[in-house]
This record gives sequence, structure tokens and C-alpha cells, in this order.
Amino acid sequence: MSEFVELRARVAQACRVLGALGLAKGATGHASARVPGTDRVFIRARGPGELGVRFTTTEQVVEVGLDGKLAHANDQGLEAPLEVFIHTALYKARPEVQAVIHVHPLPVVLFTICRKPLLPLYGAYDPSSAKLAFKGIPTYPRSILCDTPERGDELAAAMGKSDCCMMRGHGISTAGVNVEEAALTAIHLTNLAEVNYQAQLLGDPQPIPQDEQDFFMRGDLNPKPGEPGAPPTGRDAALWRYYVSLTE
Repeated sequence: MSEFVELRARVAQACRVLGALGLAKGATGHASARVPGTDRVFIRARGPGELGVRFTTTEQVVEVGLDGKLAHANDQGLEAPLEVFIHTALYKARPEVQAVIHVHPLPVVLFTICRKPLLPLYGAYDPSSAKLAFKGIPTYPRSILCDTPERGDELAAAMGKSDCCMMRGHGISTAGVNVEEAALTAIHLTNLAEVNYQAQLLGDPQPIPQDEQDFFMRGDLNPKPGEPGAPPTGRDAALWRYYVSLTE
């Protein structure tokens, strides 16, 4: 399998995982990856030939330029998603970013609607998602489609250097050094929101002490891949295999 074919397959796989977990319903939501050595991107397509996020195939991943336009014509009626500019804006603003995810997990959307922060309520229960709360999660304040380059730039500015951004009344966007990491960040953010939601129902949730937050922020047991865009290693690789198994 060539490097490019494999990368398209990984983008499709990320879509299937996110669909299976309910972060993306129907045809809404998309994953993308920067094509190595080019100014182009592989991204989940929209159109009459698609099957929805949960059943994305490699053939439903198209190649676009950083202008958001298709690099190659196809006979399946597939087009770039309307919000392709979320992806292109982040790639242009952040050269280190190799993958972008945009999905619509309901637990996170509810917190943006109510303007409630996601609190750092736990540590050892799930350190990966807890770290998102420790760092703080930016919010894009507009509940509209990012369907123009200008709105994509607004989203990228709101996200800054963070790995994730909540979008008010809309969804989330995440970025990573590979498509699996970006997808895992979306999953972790959703898990954080689910715990916060249930804790709010029970009563008066309290953040864990700052010294305990600092403890988890000091260590990183998951090494990063050697090459930009390469598949994950360490704990991320094992966790990703688990989520992939749910789609098989």
C-alpha cells in the first residue's frame, strides 16, 4: 500500500471510529490529513456518492488544495465539505498540524449552549481527557457554518495553539500530529463533557486541587511519532486499536 493510499485509509478509518462513537451523526463531520510534501489535504467528502461518516470508505476521501478546491475531478459527485475552511485555515496557520477533525458531540455542544466551562473534576480516572481541562479549552463564539475562508481564519484564531476548540451551539474542532491523535482528542473532549454533565446533575462538582492537576501535567507517557503524520505510538496506539475494534 502506497503512503498516500494508506493515509487516505487512515482518514476514512478515523471517520468510522468517530461515527461509531456517536461524535458524528449522519453525513455531518469530517476528518482530514495533510498530504506529506505538498500543499494539499485528504478530507472526507460530501455528495450523493457518500455513505455518511460512520461508513466512510477510502474512496470517499478526496484531495483538496489549501484553497478548499478539489485537486482532482471524480465521477461520484463528491465534493469538499462546506466547512473545509476549518481544516485549510488550521493547516495554513499552524505548520506543525498534520490532521484536523470537526465533529458534533452533543455533550460538548450542551456546555457551549449554556456557557458552562468544562471543569477539571478528575485525574487518574482518565488523565488524557483531564489534561484538556487542566490546560483550558478555547471556544469559538459563533454558531454558524465556517463555510468561508474568513470564518475558517476566525476559528483558527480562536483555537490558537490549543489542540481543541469548542464551537458554540455547533461542535468541536481538534488538531494533531496525526489523524489518530486528532480523533483521540475529540474523543477525550467528549468524555470530559460527559463526566461534567453527569456531575452537574448530581450536585455541586468541585475541581481537583491544583497540586494534583500539576502532577498529571508534569508527565507524558506517550511518545510522539518520529515523522510528522506518522501513526501513533505507545499508549495512543493501543487506545486507537481499541476504538478501531469497535467498528469491525
